[in-house]
Amino acid sequence: MASADKSAGPTPPGQSMSVGQHMLDKGAMMLQSLKPVKQFSQHVCSFAIYSHDMSRQIETHHYCSRLNQDFLQCAVYDSDDANARLLGVEYIISDRIFEDLPDEEKKLWHSHAYEVKLGLLISPRVPEMIAMPELENLAKSYGKFWCTWQADRGDRVPLGAPALMMSPQGVRPGLVRPDLVHQRDAKYHVASDSYKTSRLEIPEPEMISPFADYWKQHGKGFAIDIVDTEMILRAPFP
Repeated sequence: MASADKSAGPTPPGQSMSVGQHMLDKGAMMLQSLKPVKQFSQHVCSFAIYSHDMSRQIETHHYCSRLNQDFLQCAVYDSDDANARLLGVEYIISDRIFEDLPDEEKKLWHSHAYEVKLGLLISPRVPEMIAMPELENLAKSYGKFWCTWQADRGDRVPLGAPALMMSPQGVRPGLVRPDLVHQRDAKYHVASDSYKTSRLEIPEPEMISPFADYWKQHGKGFAIDIVDTEMILRAPFP
């Protein structure tokens, strides 16, 4: 899925939209506020790696809205095309918020400093000078990314449990495949390597939390198993 022609990706089963459906959708867009969706104000493109299988790497397109200076929420797609597939969601928090999380929770989060400094994370079609303040914010942030549609393996619909995703890092198996970077760069007419110099002065965190990027310290990832469980049918008494 990552950097290939998106039209060649898995197509969901179903009939083409009718003229009537298009008219209904246009009418709804005119009448409804769609306020949460309209808050998405930035698009960043990078790469992600499956926590449970780090041989699988994908290109990601995050459309983000900022709830406050320390918290972003992003819808993650496999491209910036009109028919892009919604892969999942990532929450991005500042290092200040991250440090207040329980240690067990921190294990599910990844750092962003490496992919920012190396030029893997870009703001497509936005001049580097304009993107720089946000890049500085992201370099000191942490993300929690759940993938609900593993389109890279050919799934035509979202199947199975969500998968936790990790960010690129400077050691194997966190190194992004060069072919993915090359194809992404070719699409946007950029050279990721050239960003290394312009981003050299971006401040990094004094220390990346040892609880984040869990695989780097422990050589293990996380996977969700779906199991039967007894339902809670009554609310407990206060």
